[in-house]
Amino acid sequence: TLLPDHAKLSDIPVDKKGNVDYTKDFFGRRTCLTVSGQLNVETHACALSDVYTFGPTFRAENSHTARHLAEFWMIEPEICFADLADDMALAEDYVKYCTKYALEHCADDLHYFEHEYPAGEKGLRERLLNVVNSDFAHITYTEAVQLLQTHIADGSVQFTVYPSWGDDLGSEHERYITEKVYKKPTIVTNYPKGIKAFYMKLNDDNETVAAMDILVPKIGELIGGSQREDQLDVLERRCVESGFKPSDIWWYAELRKYGTVPHAGFGMGFERLIMFVTGLENIRDVIPFPRVPGHAEF
Repeated sequence: TLLPDHAKLSDIPVDKKGNVDYTKDFFGRRTCLTVSGQLNVETHACALSDVYTFGPTFRAENSHTARHLAEFWMIEPEICFADLADDMALAEDYVKYCTKYALEHCADDLHYFEHEYPAGEKGLRERLLNVVNSDFAHITYTEAVQLLQTHIADGSVQFTVYPSWGDDLGSEHERYITEKVYKKPTIVTNYPKGIKAFYMKLNDDNETVAAMDILVPKIGELIGGSQREDQLDVLERRCVESGFKPSDIWWYAELRKYGTVPHAGFGMGFERLIMFVTGLENIRDVIPFPRVPGHAEF
């Protein structure tokens, strides 16, 4: 912003209708911090086929949990000539590779976190070996909700929030599925379109999208990804349904307008990966300068 440090409300430029005049701001338009590098990296994927981005991302969720930051780093591969199955396979391989690498190259550190660190996780190495040696479980979102509701009905578990179809799965639901039901990483697919982003490919049922989340013990969601919508008319309709104009992302839509390829990708929060591998409980302990709602001292 171009506003001075001690600006008053009267210093904010407004137009004739009394709305904030963003043409007078730094970029000459309303501009926000990115929540993902994905949309931009898709332009590179359509030229170079398989690419990735790794950089800081920002979320304005007023969340104060041990799993959330307002600023964190994201690893985001994007692969062309790929559908959701290819995306899931790559994501599973990536998690296993990172876990195996830590086991082989960071054995002393893992021993410290398991046996010497006062708040360390007992059984850390066993948990990580289970990830490397197991095929990830697969379940659709609809099946997951039905499973949770069944376990509630038979008295196996109680949750703070009841899982209903159309609502996002909470951390307590995710961890129950991966820690108690399958006891290993679990991939949940085909989420309702209403709780997922506009760019995720709409399934034939017109109610769900070709999305996937990888849930892991201790963390819950570690990876989120999808096949991207490659039909221009569907993409534009999803934009409108999501509350903004297709013209706002004209450059992104043009990737479809002039012909495209099936492509998919995912994002993994780097700090959650560190939590997962080390067994640390709080995400603020795995980033040098944690920034969360109400705190940006550094």
